[in-house]
Amino acid sequence: MKFKLDENLGTRTERVFFSHGHDVATVRMEGLQGAPDGTLFSVCRQEGRCLVTLDLDFSDVTRFPVEESCGLVVFRVPRNPTLSCLEELASRFLEACRQVSPEGKLFIVETGRIRIHDTD
Repeated sequence: MKFKLDENLGTRTERVFFSHGHDVATVRMEGLQGAPDGTLFSVCRQEGRCLVTLDLDFSDVTRFPVEESCGLVVFRVPRNPTLSCLEELASRFLEACRQVSPEGKLFIVETGRIRIHDTD
């Protein structure tokens, strides 16, 4: 699968996606830091990538219609997340992807559960 990691996720999270064999690009790699959310959503659609972020704004399916995307993944973390917490959420999400494709869906991944919003 093809993913784009938002600027709020670091190299350790990136390595989790690589270690699971996925094609990963980052906002940082592509010089998109600080880009408006709408621009980032459009770039991901054009590239055919599922966006992975900590930005809760992307959970608004009226603003970012997931049915028009390759998927949106929002990690909900405690106030001061550790790096291992982010790695764990990434790993849990990637395990869930073995059962359910993220394409056209919003995944809200938090400690202890994953919620999937599907427009179908």
